[in-house]
Amino acid sequence: MVFENVNAEALANIYFDGKVVSHSLITQEGDKITIGLIYPGEFHFNTDLAERMEIISGSCKVKIDGSDKTEECDSGDHFDVPEASGFDIVVDSEICQYVCRFIK
Repeated sequence: MVFENVNAEALANIYFDGKVVSHSLITQEGDKITIGLIYPGEFHFNTDLAERMEIISGSCKVKIDGSDKTEECDSGDHFDVPEASGFDIVVDSEICQYVCRFIK
């Protein structure tokens, strides 16, 4: 996946003692995209805006807040998270790489 005509923020977003790391990209239209890595572990994220998480390498298990269902996501899959919500994500073994797009 290649992103053209974007501005990149050099300073990383670092969460959970470095087990989740991302960088922000800003498109010419002002949309924010983050690209990142999730190392093995269990994490919870809260969302202000709705977002789509695309898994581009590795795999994870995801449970959206308020849902009883846990989804398995592999490379090429995605999941959507509503605004003002959150999700649990579990990465069992290899690093999971993702692209997060914020949905307007």
